[in-house]
Amino acid sequence: MRHLTSFRTSLLLSPAMFSLLGGCMVGPHYHRPKAIISDRFKEAPPPPGWQKAQPSMSTLPKGDWWRIFNDPLLNQLEEEVDRSNQGLKEYEAQYRKARTLIDSIRANLFPTLSGNFSFKRNSQGATVPDGIDGGSHSITNVSNTWTTGPSANWTIDVWGMIRRQVQQQVTASQASAALMANMRLSYQLELATDYINLRYQDSLIHLYQRNVGLYSHNLTILTNQLEAGVADPTSVLQARYQLQSTQASLSNAHVARAQYEHAIAVLTGKPPAALSIPDGDLGRTIPPAPTMLPSELLERRPDIAQAERQMESYNAEIGYRIGAFYPQFNLSASYGYSGNPIQQLIQSATRAWSLGAAATETIFQGGARTAAVREAEADYDNAVATYRQTVLSALQDTEDQLSNLRYLSDVYRYQGGAVSSAEEAVRVSMNEYLAGTQIYTTVITAQQTALQYEQNKLQVQQQRFLSEIRLITDLGGGWSSHELPTKNALQTDNPFLPSFIQKDKN
Repeated sequence: MRHLTSFRTSLLLSPAMFSLLGGCMVGPHYHRPKAIISDRFKEAPPPPGWQKAQPSMSTLPKGDWWRIFNDPLLNQLEEEVDRSNQGLKEYEAQYRKARTLIDSIRANLFPTLSGNFSFKRNSQGATVPDGIDGGSHSITNVSNTWTTGPSANWTIDVWGMIRRQVQQQVTASQASAALMANMRLSYQLELATDYINLRYQDSLIHLYQRNVGLYSHNLTILTNQLEAGVADPTSVLQARYQLQSTQASLSNAHVARAQYEHAIAVLTGKPPAALSIPDGDLGRTIPPAPTMLPSELLERRPDIAQAERQMESYNAEIGYRIGAFYPQFNLSASYGYSGNPIQQLIQSATRAWSLGAAATETIFQGGARTAAVREAEADYDNAVATYRQTVLSALQDTEDQLSNLRYLSDVYRYQGGAVSSAEEAVRVSMNEYLAGTQIYTTVITAQQTALQYEQNKLQVQQQRFLSEIRLITDLGGGWSSHELPTKNALQTDNPFLPSFIQKDKN
């Protein structure tokens, strides 16, 4: 049994042997390429005093960026995205799969231990002489062989090929975690956008309802005047089609509202029939937009973090491909017993053991290994370009929303003045019509203009809200790359899940 004990000891020491024999990793070491980024946002400089009132992203509720709007219903709906959005659950499952693949690859760093127990029955014929008369006869020899014992095989990762594969999968898993965070932010943005659009339709409905009431009243007055002989039929017809047109617009607003409500239900993991959102209005006050330096986007946006992690993953692939040029070393060992009968199998007379080592290297493969290295290098260069383009797109998105908020604020103020002027024009034209100095067409024109200006004002306010939520999410929504699982955490026995997924699991 002394040899079996020695064999077991060698297996227990294998991690130590690995650290001695596997210290080398061929291929380039990863250094994050420099992103193309500006020192400041072009559209950020505000009028004097404006920036002092701006919150920074670090002061927003961590991860719960929508709370800046102080809308309890929006808060409730956004929380449902974490718990019940089925699209997010798909990405979470993809992340867990990527995490599991790390363990599958890491298993190749250690010896493979096998146990064997077999039985074989052999039959062999022979011719045996009878004696001095020269005769012979045939006999059949039947034997049983029992075999048992462990064996081990170990490919030593001298050049770091397996470790490069582990590094590749670890960083790919980090990229998958960043993708999950990015999709979470995307679903949150989609829900907030639908919610703002729904509230815009609510406000339109209220506007159309007020005007339908006004136009119905006008039609009643004109109809009475026509019957009294003091109004012409054309005025009545004009008042009627104005009312009918506004009623049609009211119905269209209800159609759009219903569709946004259905979309919000699906985003929260519910069938449309299970969600009814109470009537409301588009808010009048927009909270101050948060501020951030462009360089902070590199740590705050999950899509940039995903692109950066993919670069290291492809960098590790280069090292793995280069390792194919080096010889591979393999150790093997076996220990066991072979004999008959089974009752006497475990004894020194039937003991057998072996130790072996082998080295193999591909001498010629027609350029396939060189091509594989060049392919990996091209993948890495593509990942670098993708990373830099992602940063540039993030800068563009942020600049767009900053400029939108600056100029839409002026548009909203001017549009408010236009609405006041149009409402005054309606009042004056109606008085002139009642005084007999204007025809009713003048009143209708003034009312249509006022309605259009009010719609424009609502639409500008809607755009301001949408630009605000887009800016917050373009700045990362309070997310940080520090929330990604570390390389060590991904290689432990306990799988890492982001906090919002862990809450759902519990």
